[in-house]
Amino acid sequence: MGKFLRLLAFLWLAGTGAAEARLFEAEEFFLDNGLRVVVIPNHKAPIVQQMVWYNVGSVDEAPGKGGVAHLLEHLMFRGTEEVKDGEFNRLITENGGSMNAFTSRDVTVYHEFMDVSRLELAMFLEADRMSGLKITPETFEKERDIVFQERMQVVENNPTAYFSEVMQRNLWQEHPYARPITGTPEEILQLSQKDAEDFYGRYYAPNNAILILSGDITTAEAKDLAEKYFGGAERKETGKRIEFPEFKGFRSSKTLMKMPQINVSRMVRYYVVPSYAQDKNQALALTVLAKYLGDGDTSQLYRRLVEDEKSAVSVAAGYDLASRSYAVFVLSALTDHPEVFEKDLDEALREAIAAFDAEALQKAKKQMLAGIIYLKDNPADAAEIAGSLLSGGMSLEDVKNYDKAIEAVSLTDVRKAAAQLLNGGYVQGFLLPEDKD
Repeated sequence: MGKFLRLLAFLWLAGTGAAEARLFEAEEFFLDNGLRVVVIPNHKAPIVQQMVWYNVGSVDEAPGKGGVAHLLEHLMFRGTEEVKDGEFNRLITENGGSMNAFTSRDVTVYHEFMDVSRLELAMFLEADRMSGLKITPETFEKERDIVFQERMQVVENNPTAYFSEVMQRNLWQEHPYARPITGTPEEILQLSQKDAEDFYGRYYAPNNAILILSGDITTAEAKDLAEKYFGGAERKETGKRIEFPEFKGFRSSKTLMKMPQINVSRMVRYYVVPSYAQDKNQALALTVLAKYLGDGDTSQLYRRLVEDEKSAVSVAAGYDLASRSYAVFVLSALTDHPEVFEKDLDEALREAIAAFDAEALQKAKKQMLAGIIYLKDNPADAAEIAGSLLSGGMSLEDVKNYDKAIEAVSLTDVRKAAAQLLNGGYVQGFLLPEDKD
């Protein structure tokens, strides 16, 4: 997930200087079984990135079945009727490729990167496990144990990850986004083989997926190959999807945790805000606002809190617009002065927003639209960003014309979004060294 989030940040905080330029050229088509196929041609090198994005994540898990989406991600590498356990990874690596997968709240994604001459192998393997996954008692037990141990190492024994999970629960409360993506240790141990098979049988279907091919391939070639390998997958009725509760505002809350493993105090503040799927204009304005406030060492909060007042060691603002439900605007910092940092942050935030004018708007846009050429040159990055935004509610035209949408953001748009942010509730937490008051 780390690379995924960095790529999203790169897209939302980068672009080209010319309003006429596009993020990248891409085309899409649908197979008769409902599979959506997106092609992003890039003929600079004979390589290709294949990604399959399933429209299912941890929010789709039944109560008490937390972690089944992530466990199924692991099981997808175990084997089918056609491909024996362990052969998927061996075939990809022996043919010079790489592969991986990730599970989030909203999606589960599988991807391979390789020479275009080996693309048919990757397409066969992905299509095969879309419909033919074979879970045995032995492989299920092995992967459930791996997932449990992963949870213990990555979250339970990691103070920052544990703190983040506590904050997410405080933020989302009864919303499905409050659930840990990995599931809790107790939930993982209670999962059964049938739970994984039922989840797979319901959600892993061509009509619930996006296939992205980015690299040295044409749309005509992609159509032939997609039909050849994925055309035989049967569409499924996934049933009624989860309904997200409405946030009508909430009171601000604050959490304080102390742990002996922590050396530098950490602060995080989360605001629940609209995603792109809910409000396009506000989402784009929040993207610009995040850039202005806290992206890099030239941002307003960094200059004020790190360079001038030395109240923080680092500070950042971020916004993730690609979400099926609400999104989050986050402020985070490392500080040696937690006793005064909240007051300093509030003052710096108000002053920065009050100072935001037409000149600052154009400067933020120019910085955002500064490096898209690197994205266009990297098929893997292009595929990952396109998939995340398409899954988060953008149309393909929205993605292709993202830079134009940023250019269209007005001063009024950003000021309005900032005012709503300041007037809304938030969840804030400090993670401190155990021996610090």
